[in-house]
Amino acid sequence: MGSNCLNVPWRLFALNRERLCERLRSKVPRGTVVLLQGGEQLQRNCTDTDLLFRQESYFHWTFGVTEADCSGAVEVDTARSILFIPRLPAEYATWMGQIRPCEHFVEKYQVHAVHYVDEIAPVLEQLNPAMLLTLYGRNTDSGSHSREAVFDGIERFRERINNTILHPEIVECRVIKTPMEVEILRYTNRISSLAHVKVMRAIRPGIKEYEMESLFQHTCYSEGGCRHTSYTCICASGDNSAILHYGHAGEPNSKTVQDGEMCLFDMGAEYHCYSSDITCSFPANGKFTEQQKIIYNAVLKANRAVLAAARPGISWVDMHQLAERSILRDLVEAGILKGDVEDMMQERLGAVFMPHGLGHFMGIDVHDVGGYPQGTERIQLPGLKSLRTVRVLEEGMCLTIEPGIYFIHHLMDKALSNPKQACFINAEKLNAFRDFGGVRIEDDVIVRSSDVELLTQVPRTVEEIEAWMQRGEKTWQSD
Repeated sequence: MGSNCLNVPWRLFALNRERLCERLRSKVPRGTVVLLQGGEQLQRNCTDTDLLFRQESYFHWTFGVTEADCSGAVEVDTARSILFIPRLPAEYATWMGQIRPCEHFVEKYQVHAVHYVDEIAPVLEQLNPAMLLTLYGRNTDSGSHSREAVFDGIERFRERINNTILHPEIVECRVIKTPMEVEILRYTNRISSLAHVKVMRAIRPGIKEYEMESLFQHTCYSEGGCRHTSYTCICASGDNSAILHYGHAGEPNSKTVQDGEMCLFDMGAEYHCYSSDITCSFPANGKFTEQQKIIYNAVLKANRAVLAAARPGISWVDMHQLAERSILRDLVEAGILKGDVEDMMQERLGAVFMPHGLGHFMGIDVHDVGGYPQGTERIQLPGLKSLRTVRVLEEGMCLTIEPGIYFIHHLMDKALSNPKQACFINAEKLNAFRDFGGVRIEDDVIVRSSDVELLTQVPRTVEEIEAWMQRGEKTWQSD
C-alpha cells in the first residue's frame, strides 16, 4: 500500500482469535480446535479469467489473510494459530510470481505455524482435538449459510466435528468492534468521504451517472489504496433516486444527469475487507429548489434526531420509529400529509415513504452479521420487517443511520387505494412530488459509552452543500 494508506497491525487478528477463544472456552472441552476455510479463487463462468478475489469474511476476521484457497486452525485452549496454504505447482512462478515458502507466511501473518492445505489431516491428527469446530450458520440478511470447512481426510474426524457451536460465538465477536477495527472503519469513512465530496464538486448536468461512479472508485483507490468497494455503487439521478438499490446490471448507472434533478449517490470504499457505506443527496446543479429543500431537510432532521438519541441501551426499533415520526411530522408540515402522526404510525404510513430499515450493522461486510441472534425475530409489519437488526445498542457496535424519503409510484398508488392510509394523504400535493425521486442521508457511526461517534465527514446542510458545490469553499472539512 502507499505511504498515505493506513497500516493495519497483525495484532488486530491475533486479538480477534483471542476474543473468540475466550468466548468458546466455557462452552467446549479442553483440546478443542477451530477450523475455518478461506475463500476460493473463482473464474468468470466457464472461462479461465480470474475474478478479482476478496477473502471470505469470517476467515479474514480471524487471520487477515489476503491470498485465496487457504484454511486455518486455532487451538481454543491457547489461541495458537495455524495457517494452511495451497501447495503451488512450479509453473505458478512463471505466470503468477514467486512461490514463497511457509516461513514467509509465518512472518507475514504472525501466526504460530504454516503448513500446506494437503497437510490439514495429518496436522490435526497430531493435535488430536477433543472437538473440531467448523463454521455453519445462516446469514440473517441474505438467508444464505456460511460454507463449512472441508479437507481431504475429514472422514477421520467425523465423530469429533461440531458445526453448531462456533457460528453464534464468532458472530457476536464480529458485532462488537475492537479499537483497532474502529481505526480501519474511521479510515474507510475518511477515504469515502473524500471521494464523495470530489464527486459533489465534479458533477454537472449533462454528465453520465457512471462518470461519477468512476471518479469515486478512482479516488478511493488512488488516494486510499481501496481496491474494492463495499458494494455496487448507486449513482442515481432524477426518478432513479427512488430505486433503493439502483446501479445493478439492469440499471447500470447509465442515465444522463439533467439540470434541476436530485442525485442520490450511495457509495462506500472497502479497505482490508472493512467497509464504509455513505449516501449523499444533492441537486445536480448545486442549487436546491424549494421543493427539494422540503424533502432534504425532513430527511436531515430525522438523521440528526437519531444521531442525538442513539447510545448504549437504546432499541434500534425505537430509533427507526423516531426517524419515521420525524419524517411524518415534516410531511404534514409540507402539506403532503394531514392528520395525527400517531394514527399514521399505527397504519404504517411511514413505510410508504421509507420502505427500508433505518440502518444496519457494518464491519467486514457492509451488511454485517449479528442482526438477529437466537431469540430475536423480525417484526412483520411494513417498514419494520425490513430492519436488519432489532437489537439494543451496545458500545462497540458499528451501524449506519440512513433515513430517507422516496416517492415510489407503486407504493404511493397502493396507499392511495387503501382507505386506511389514503385518509392521511393530500393527493393533489403528493402528485406534485410524484416524479421527485428520493433523498437518503446515510452516515456511519460507532456506539460509544454514552453516545455515538460520527465517522462520515461530508457536507450535510443545504447551506454546506450549496457552498461546496458552487465552489464557495476551497476545501471541505467537517467540524
